[in-house]
Amino acid sequence: MSATEAAKNLAIEAALAASDKLATEIIAIDVSEAIAITEVFLMATGANEPQVKAIVDAVEERLRKIGEKPLRREGEQQARWVLLDYGDIVVHVQVAEERIHYAIERLWKDCPLIELPAEVHLPREVQGVPE
Repeated sequence: MSATEAAKNLAIEAALAASDKLATEIIAIDVSEAIAITEVFLMATGANEPQVKAIVDAVEERLRKIGEKPLRREGEQQARWVLLDYGDIVVHVQVAEERIHYAIERLWKDCPLIELPAEVHLPREVQGVPE
């Protein structure tokens, strides 16, 4: 059984919010068959701690507008790796060094990726947003 449409849609909303704050390497991994505690891991990279905080704030704000609140947050103080647990999805926002070092994607390499909208990956000038 793969991730539910609700979990996929929540991950897409979170990805769009992260993209709005210039997060890079945004991917969504369907982990529903591998673990029982969540359905999707959304991964995003920030260039530095202030950008990680901005990405996290944007994700929380966007998901709050659709009625979602995180069940748990971790890592906000240092902001090198912040985890937002929404139950169906878990959002990981990391600085590049942490993402490279821990390489979480490798742990879940056998799990399918969830297709994200093109605007998540497009440069901002292509989206019509000034840099």
